[in-house]
Amino acid sequence: MASKPLFIMLASGEHEKIQLAAMIASVAAVSDRPVQVFVTMNAILAFRRGVTPQERYHGGYFHEQFVTKNVPDAMELFEQGRMLGEMQMWACSLVLDLNHWDAQADLVEGLFDGTAGLAKFLSDAEDGELITL
Repeated sequence: MASKPLFIMLASGEHEKIQLAAMIASVAAVSDRPVQVFVTMNAILAFRRGVTPQERYHGGYFHEQFVTKNVPDAMELFEQGRMLGEMQMWACSLVLDLNHWDAQADLVEGLFDGTAGLAKFLSDAEDGELITL
């Protein structure tokens, strides 16, 4: 029996939540579970092209642990999940419009499949399991 698709709505800009979303998404994708990630609100700020990891993330205790213990960067985990499994990533069209950003020009290169609205993402998620971080 095929696994239900996993839908992850990533809204928080905290390093811990972005890292957890990347870990869940990449493990699920490489475990033959289809994954869709919708990046919105403050989370989109971490995906800005040309931003260093030091500028990209903020958070509490585990943020410091991720940095000092050389934990793989969340962007790398998302890339691995896309490369090794069935994972798609969508940038929130509303948040992009509010920031006057273009997904192709302003977000991490090669990570996003395009833009989507919340209604479309939630409609697609009806057939799977939804996690919000």
